[in-house]
Amino acid sequence: MKFGLFYQLPCAPEQSEPVRYQETIEQIMLADELGFDIAWLAELHFFRPFSIMPGPLYVATAAAQRTRRIRFGTGVTLLPFHHPLRIAEEAAVVDILTGGRLDFGVGRGTIAVHFQGYNVSREESRARFEETLEIVEKAWTTDRFSYAGTYHRISDVATVPKPLQKPHPPVRIAANSPETAEFAGLKGYDVMVAAPINPLPGFFGHVGKYRDALARGSHAAEKRDLAALFFTCTAETLAHARTEYEPSMMHYFRTIGEQARLGDKSQYEGSYQYLKQVRERAAAMTWETVETTMGMFGPPAECIRRINQVYEGARIDQLVCWFNPGGRIPHRDVMASMERFAAGVMPAVRGLGE
Repeated sequence: MKFGLFYQLPCAPEQSEPVRYQETIEQIMLADELGFDIAWLAELHFFRPFSIMPGPLYVATAAAQRTRRIRFGTGVTLLPFHHPLRIAEEAAVVDILTGGRLDFGVGRGTIAVHFQGYNVSREESRARFEETLEIVEKAWTTDRFSYAGTYHRISDVATVPKPLQKPHPPVRIAANSPETAEFAGLKGYDVMVAAPINPLPGFFGHVGKYRDALARGSHAAEKRDLAALFFTCTAETLAHARTEYEPSMMHYFRTIGEQARLGDKSQYEGSYQYLKQVRERAAAMTWETVETTMGMFGPPAECIRRINQVYEGARIDQLVCWFNPGGRIPHRDVMASMERFAAGVMPAVRGLGE
C-alpha cells in the first residue's frame, strides 16, 4: 500500500497566497520525511476560495528541490485547456528537474467556470482530452511525428527534452464519472477515484466498473494501480477529529456550491449529469455523512479499520489523504495530523496487497 497527500490550495479572503504556498511546500517536506509516497497537486482556475493553484507543475518543481524521495503527481492536469506539445514539453522538464519523480495525472475537467474562462466547449471536453493525451504520449516516445486530429494538426515536430523516466512518466486518469472509468479501463490506464465524488458504498461499484472495463480491454487488473482519495484526520478521538476537521470540510462543500452558481445552466447536461447529484449532496452535507462514507477519521485504530474495509471492497493500491480540504485547519495542526497518521496508521496497513 502506498500513501499520498492531496492539495487543492483554497485561499480564504483573510489568508495570504504566498503563505498558503509556503505552508504547502513545508507540509510536503514533512511528508517526505514521514514516508508518504507522493504529493498530488490539483490544477484549478478562476475561483480563489476553491483554489489558487493553476500551475501544479511549478509547485512540484519547487518542492522537489527541498525533498529527497517523495514523488509528485498532477491531480490532475486538465488536458482540454492545454496545447499538447506545450504540456508535453513542460512535464518533461519537470520530470528532469524532479529527478524522475513525476506522475502525470490527467483529466478532462468538470467545472463550468473553467470552460467558460478558457472559452472551451464542455461538449468537446472528452474528445479534446483523448486527442491531447494521445499527442502527449507520442511527443514523449517518438523522435519526430505528425498528427492530424480534430483539434490539433502537427507537422513533423520533434519535442525536446524527453522525460527522464522511460518510456515516460506514469500516466493516471481521474476516473470519477462512469464514462471516464470505462475509458480508463478499456485503455489500461491507472486511475484515481475520489470518495467525495463517489462515496461509500457506491465507491465499490464504481471501482468495479473500472475493473470490468479493464477485463474487456484485456488488461490485467493486478498490473494497474488504483488510488483512492479520502478525507483524512487522525486524532486522539473521533470527537477531536471532528472539532479540528469539520469547519474546513464544510467550507470546502460550501465553495462547491458557490463555484457552481457561477456556471451556466448547461453545466449538468450530457456526461456531466452526475455532477448535479454531487452538487446537491454538497449542499446537504453533514459531518455524519462524510464520516461514514468519505473519510478516515479518529484514532489510529479506527483509521486502520476503515482502510482495511476499503481495501477489502476495492483492492486499492494507494490511499490519497486529504488533510485540509477547505484550507481552514491551521498549518501546525495539519502537520500534527500527518505525523499521527504516519506513526500510528501507515505501519499497520503498509503491507496490504503484498
